[in-house]
Amino acid sequence: MKSIREMEFKGKRVLMRVDFNVPIKEGKVSSTVRIERTLPSIKYIIERGGKLILLSHLGRPKGKVVSSLSLKPVAYELSKLLGKGVKFLPQCVGKEVGDYVQKMKEGEVVLLENTRFYPGEKENETNFCKALATLGDIYVTDAFGTLHRKHASTYGVVKYFEEKGVGFLVEKELKYLGKLVKNPDPPFLVVLGGAKISDKLEIVENLLPLVDNMLIGGGMVFTFFKMLGYEVGNSIVEEDRIGWAAEVYKRWGKKIILPEDIVIGDKFPPHTRKEEVEREKIKKGWIGLDIGSKTVAKYVKIIDKGRTIFWNGPMGVAEFKEFEFGTRAVAYKIAEKKDSIKVAGGGDTIAFIQKFGYEDKFTHISTGGGASLEFLGKKTLPGIEVMKTPL
Repeated sequence: MKSIREMEFKGKRVLMRVDFNVPIKEGKVSSTVRIERTLPSIKYIIERGGKLILLSHLGRPKGKVVSSLSLKPVAYELSKLLGKGVKFLPQCVGKEVGDYVQKMKEGEVVLLENTRFYPGEKENETNFCKALATLGDIYVTDAFGTLHRKHASTYGVVKYFEEKGVGFLVEKELKYLGKLVKNPDPPFLVVLGGAKISDKLEIVENLLPLVDNMLIGGGMVFTFFKMLGYEVGNSIVEEDRIGWAAEVYKRWGKKIILPEDIVIGDKFPPHTRKEEVEREKIKKGWIGLDIGSKTVAKYVKIIDKGRTIFWNGPMGVAEFKEFEFGTRAVAYKIAEKKDSIKVAGGGDTIAFIQKFGYEDKFTHISTGGGASLEFLGKKTLPGIEVMKTPL
């Protein structure tokens, strides 16, 4: 794949896919993080005379125009962050868009409307791909978080471009996530949380041969506990994954570290009584809501030895303050580690890192979410492979 560093942009129309799938409340962007992450690539292209046409999706409008999911507020925020005007066009394709981009000046930036307002986006429909392709001379992707989807603007359009490349954000994602699956510095630790094993099957299977330890927290714990014969009360369990958990534990049990104690509640919060119990003593009818203090101490000790660390998923229902201790302790320990490569991924994980104020303490925080997990599971993504495919 070419980097934008290797490309000439002067006088060229550059169709660039970005990930501006940002939260919007009452018509205003409430978090600009994803916009900010693309600024280096945007500035690089326009400073070199490129005519920049930006594509993004927002939310799930299901192929229909939904006014609350318009990218118009994003164009306003991008203008402020860039310090220059960004033109917003209320369509993605059509005569009006085509006429406008033909007359663009060097260094100009235009943001097109939500690609998912068009059914052809998710369907990767040929005519929609061709229509998008007519807008640019060069295609660039800097939307790592969308590269696991075979959609028109991330996948189908690419084959119509002879000249194509990746932006700085995608480069950085591939550098650090690639290191995790190719040559991690040992000891290599993975800290996995979140609710469901089914979301993490491939990542567990792919990384277990590489890791020194995989520390498990969150709701995934209880499928393993059920497999081991422990009472789990009303905790979340994926019955159809118990067999898989048994097989994985049989092969890799020495590497898989499970909690020794659990914080349980008599019902799902808020307004729940809580107790800390050994893992064998979860009460019937109660729910596991966080890892316990013994487990926190053990996990912190193991993390202290790590040279390469990947974290995805909270250790409990950390959105409730009384059950955030495990997640906060793990986040703090990883953040304070010196001389280690520390990578985090997943929307919930990023939200907690930001909440705790540790954003600048990580080597890399992946914007990918599902894309980062799929990359770690498969070592590639459809949107990466298509960028490597010759005409």
